[in-house]
Amino acid sequence: FWDGDPAALATLHEALRITTLCMAPFTPFITERVWQDLMANGDAADSVHLQAWPTPEPVLVDDKLTRDMALVRRIVELGRAARASSGVRTRQPLRRALVSATGWSELSAEMIEQVCEELNIISTDALGSDEAGFVDISMKANFRALGARFGKQTPLVANAIAAADAAAIQASLRATGIASVDAGELGPVEITADEVIVTETPREGWAVASEAGESIALDLVITDELRRAGLAREVVRAIQEARKNAGFEISDRISIWWTSVDADAQLMWQTHSAEIAAEVLATEVRQSVGGEFEVLVPELELRLAITRN
Repeated sequence: FWDGDPAALATLHEALRITTLCMAPFTPFITERVWQDLMANGDAADSVHLQAWPTPEPVLVDDKLTRDMALVRRIVELGRAARASSGVRTRQPLRRALVSATGWSELSAEMIEQVCEELNIISTDALGSDEAGFVDISMKANFRALGARFGKQTPLVANAIAAADAAAIQASLRATGIASVDAGELGPVEITADEVIVTETPREGWAVASEAGESIALDLVITDELRRAGLAREVVRAIQEARKNAGFEISDRISIWWTSVDADAQLMWQTHSAEIAAEVLATEVRQSVGGEFEVLVPELELRLAITRN
């Protein structure tokens, strides 16, 4: 956090200040401790219980920012669901994500960058109006729901659903909540979303997640470069865990020693050593034996050691 955005840190500070004030009447002791830690060097009252009650500032309310951030959160949740379904861990960078959502094209570059950072994606682009090119859609009747409406004629409607274009029905249901199928002697019949069971199977190389008309497709093709970037993230995680276990302070600078006979490990260090060093506050990285606290990274047959400077 030492290189954090000052505006973000100021926003966090203000949120903590307001929350502490609001909680003070019913959690007096905890909020007093937080207040002393949070406001010790400021011009605020000596005690949270002596500070004036906060008042809203309408001029600070930004409705567009609220809507945009809500969209970002929904897309990130969909992206995480797609990653989970594919089994690709978040620490593994992916090349791109394609997004379909109302308002996506109006998002600022900063908001899109936030999506990329949260999902560990290099770039994003528009998916288009649907995800038909990335998933195979199949559909069958929900006999329980159809039976309540059509009774003995349910098989006719079920056969019509099975014979219809599943993607077209899906698109109609998402757009209007209803779709029409030709049920033979019954003629055109309107069906609703709860009367069908939809199965979406992502095509090879893609992970897709959709909800409420918003979709994201993740490109799962992992190049050697992306794989090494993912391994670098694993090394960062291992070193951070070692720092914690060794009792280092969060701001302590360290030195790193590493050895490996694995060619990928050597290429990874050549490409990502500066990035790793910056993440873990390392002032020195050596390809040799040394250090005090050893770490093993099995994926790379890599042996690490760190020491506090």
